[in-house]
Amino acid sequence: MRQFEILINDRPGELAKVTDALATNGVNIMAIASERCENPIIRIVTDDEQSTRSALKKANMKFKENELMVIELQDRPGELSKMAKRLAKSGVNVESIHILGKGTSTTTVALVVDNYKKAFEILH
Repeated sequence: MRQFEILINDRPGELAKVTDALATNGVNIMAIASERCENPIIRIVTDDEQSTRSALKKANMKFKENELMVIELQDRPGELSKMAKRLAKSGVNVESIHILGKGTSTTTVALVVDNYKKAFEILH
């Protein structure tokens, strides 16, 4: 699973432009976040990586992709903290995080980390 990090301008209509490009190509968004910083971005996770890539290229949008690590956590207080502490103790930096969904007793979380292999070993 991949996260798409789309560079946008800091002005009205940028979210509409990105979401319209995806909708026009039949891409469903599973998770979305944005950051308004020096270089504003929208981060998305979709149900179809190839169509997402194609839609963004077709719309002439600048983007990069990151591998996501998907983790199931127990849905109770402190579980995310435990996971974050384990990664931090091992020197793994969490670059972004999304909640993808919730079940009756679990929460599905997707992470972009700076060391995928090490994080995988720690969390699996």
